[in-house]
Amino acid sequence: MLVAQIPVPEALPDTFRAVDLCGVLLNGILGGLIARRKNYDLVGFVVLAMLTATAGGILRDVMIQAGPPFALTDPYYLYTACAGALIAWWVPFRSTPARRLLVVADAVVLGTWSATGASKALGNGLGVMPALLLGCLTAVGGSMIRDVSVGETPAVFGGNKLYAIPALCAAGTDVALVSAGLAEAWAMLASALVGAGTCLVAYWRSWRLPVSADVERERTRRRRERAAAGWLGRGGGRPTTASAPVRGAGIAAGWRRALMVLPRRASRRPLRRREPLDPLNQIGRASCRERV
Repeated sequence: MLVAQIPVPEALPDTFRAVDLCGVLLNGILGGLIARRKNYDLVGFVVLAMLTATAGGILRDVMIQAGPPFALTDPYYLYTACAGALIAWWVPFRSTPARRLLVVADAVVLGTWSATGASKALGNGLGVMPALLLGCLTAVGGSMIRDVSVGETPAVFGGNKLYAIPALCAAGTDVALVSAGLAEAWAMLASALVGAGTCLVAYWRSWRLPVSADVERERTRRRRERAAAGWLGRGGGRPTTASAPVRGAGIAAGWRRALMVLPRRASRRPLRRREPLDPLNQIGRASCRERV
């Protein structure tokens, strides 16, 4: 059953555009902070700010092939990214309130960009999976390209707090609501709230996806627990000789141990008797020692 159409306020599209530009400014600041950490000059600040703020949207528009990328046709995007680079150049953002403000704003922008990417994919006639892909790519593509540009592993590949999963949740919410018949603007608003809320909760609770090393450690721990439970179930204690092989058991090991404990045989070499010194035989010994 289709959801009843709810009238869309006229100011809602302008609100999304304002949030989009704020996201460009915020990601420009984040790119500038990476440049500050790497001790780059002003050119590095501007380049990383532009990559972080516009690379995801440009990559999305190129893949959709629906004309020139929107970030290149609208001059406000590049100007806003440069403004973010200049802000990061002058303001270090080292205080705790400033860091928290950046986290909250980044979560809101992530949800908004994910919803925008999924909405554009559906508007150009693409299916569900391309919409999810482009929604995630719009949100995290810029940060991935920025990390590769500075020679680091992209943060979304693991070992960090959840970032791509909230973007996927936001894109999935937008696809589900649009498929249910809700207006595109309301679907984008709801999906942006879902993405932002998921991102904030993941940051607050320090949610992370397990990496391959964690999975291997968990398997090893379970194998050890099963082995210990098996020994306890058999004998109620330490493994006995009948249940577990003793290291070094067998005939060969037995005679080796027997040889190891054999007493050392006394040497049969006769002791040399020291004869008394003969003064006559000592003639010339001093000169020999001197020559030696």
